[in-house]
Amino acid sequence: MRGTKKYPHVIDTPDQGKWELAGYEAALPITEKSNPITRELDKADAAQIVQLLRDCDAEIFQEDDEALVNYKRLYSESVLKTMVDIIAKVQEVLKEPDNTLIVLSGGGASGRMGFLMAVSFNILLKGLGQLPQYTYIIAGGDRSLVASLEGPEDSALLGIEDLKKVCEGKKKVIFFGISCGLSAPYVAGQLDFCMNNLDIYVPVLVGFNPVTMARTDKIEGFHSTFRQVAERMEKLQETHQAFILNPAVGPEGLTGSSRMKGGSATKILLETLLLTAHKTVSKDSEISEKCLLEILRTYERAHKVTYGQSKKIAALVKQAGTSLQKKAYVYLVGWHTLGIIAIMDGAECIPTFGADINDVRGFLIGDRSEMFNREADLIAQGPKFAFSEEDFVKTILPSLTELDTVLFLFTVDDNLDEVEKLVVQVKERTSNVQALSHATVGQYLPASLKKLFPSIISIMWPILFLEYEGKFIQRFQRELSTKWILNTVSTGAHVLKGKILRNYMVDLRVSNSKLFWRAVSILQRFSGQPHAKCLEGLLQAIYDPEPLSEDLRTAPVSKHIAVATDKSKVVPTALLCLLRSCSVPEARARLDAAPSLRAALDTALNAPGRKRGADKSEPDEQST
Repeated sequence: MRGTKKYPHVIDTPDQGKWELAGYEAALPITEKSNPITRELDKADAAQIVQLLRDCDAEIFQEDDEALVNYKRLYSESVLKTMVDIIAKVQEVLKEPDNTLIVLSGGGASGRMGFLMAVSFNILLKGLGQLPQYTYIIAGGDRSLVASLEGPEDSALLGIEDLKKVCEGKKKVIFFGISCGLSAPYVAGQLDFCMNNLDIYVPVLVGFNPVTMARTDKIEGFHSTFRQVAERMEKLQETHQAFILNPAVGPEGLTGSSRMKGGSATKILLETLLLTAHKTVSKDSEISEKCLLEILRTYERAHKVTYGQSKKIAALVKQAGTSLQKKAYVYLVGWHTLGIIAIMDGAECIPTFGADINDVRGFLIGDRSEMFNREADLIAQGPKFAFSEEDFVKTILPSLTELDTVLFLFTVDDNLDEVEKLVVQVKERTSNVQALSHATVGQYLPASLKKLFPSIISIMWPILFLEYEGKFIQRFQRELSTKWILNTVSTGAHVLKGKILRNYMVDLRVSNSKLFWRAVSILQRFSGQPHAKCLEGLLQAIYDPEPLSEDLRTAPVSKHIAVATDKSKVVPTALLCLLRSCSVPEARARLDAAPSLRAALDTALNAPGRKRGADKSEPDEQST
């Protein structure tokens, strides 16, 4: 690739993996394949968990290998060229700030990442004395930013209505629709609307599957599948009217958990692209691949710097795992945008692990006055939506126990007196306090704060001599580093709690159509039973004790999801029923009696007379 010799790799990425071979789990898109690196994640100790997830994250930065299936990668020529083309469109909007807008949209984790980036780039503009030009949209509105609400992601029409509202009166809009798996109906509807209104909108699809792997099931209440929308965009890309930014970054370390690698790659791609646009506009300079590569390599360095702390991260994984194993909680208390990362990580544990709202929970400390579209939607909405410092002090602090873990996230530039005051209060309730601190070379924590923590993950960043943009590259590095650490800690803690089987989230919450079909796929993989039988088993676990009538069997998926969303252990219950040919109540009783969910499922998988290897079966195409 042109130019890469000047920018050698900062980290050693794993050798290209089995997942890149043509026949590997061929029925599944990349984002739903299991990663061979983490095949035995459930057996790993804390140190091994960190190493395995580190290697998975390194795959983001891997180069092409023509000897294997030639998926586009982050550094592929075609990806860099698409980024340059999009930057040219963003520049037009930045140069004409009146009645123009840059919109970042998605459901769940993708919507939260869009929110984080919109906040950051509006802060950048404010620092330059300019008005905000970024906004975000998330399926379910602002309440979805701080809580787990996956259902709205299934509505294409809701997506269109939300887009129309934020863009009313605008003459030019760059729209980034983020869907890691090229699967979210909410985003499909918005992209379709943009393509019907190209006089105003420039649609950009961001995801991590080839278009040929985009979701093909019919979207309820809508005329197109996601694949059809993406194929239409491909045609428009030829004339630079629409763009698809979809490098392959490899399967997730935890199968299908796009909050992890997908979220990180979204952040890396879009921040690089947008920062380059701002930099070239402010300096009136040409867009070059060199500029893109410079910024991309800073994220690669962030990976090396972050996982240079692997030993301390592993100790934190172990501590958090101990809290969850003892039915206690892990609280993440972050300042400014690190608080947003904390909230994201906590909220995403609920659908991923079937976690309780407090199992892993984030709080935001600091000024949030210019962050939210409608903060009023979050105030006084009940404990599920509590996320502020006041909420932490009033509702969490009094109930903290010695078994809970509290992790503080801050930079040396934050108000350290405020940090110290809150740490002192927390230490009156629990000694399990930890810190993740970011500093630039030459900065140090005051001794009074340092001595409060038994352990600090202290990350030191080099000084970047890149004028105003350098400050934001450093900010983005710190955010990504924090994200990597929190994803590793929360995933690792749930592994140690016994919530993971191999590298599958077998206790996921069945709360939207993507998770519904993923649940069926997991049942197929571990039971070795046909698609139809696994679907029947899932429905029985959802509706029990109500018998499955023909009306229920043929009801739309949205009805099943509405019933399943608030039910716990639906997938492990269905899997035990399939493995042991037992009733739903018997399966539930076995789960309740076992020391962990994984232990119950492992016992069933290894039962005498059961054929080994059923978990290697290929799911049907339908399940994707």
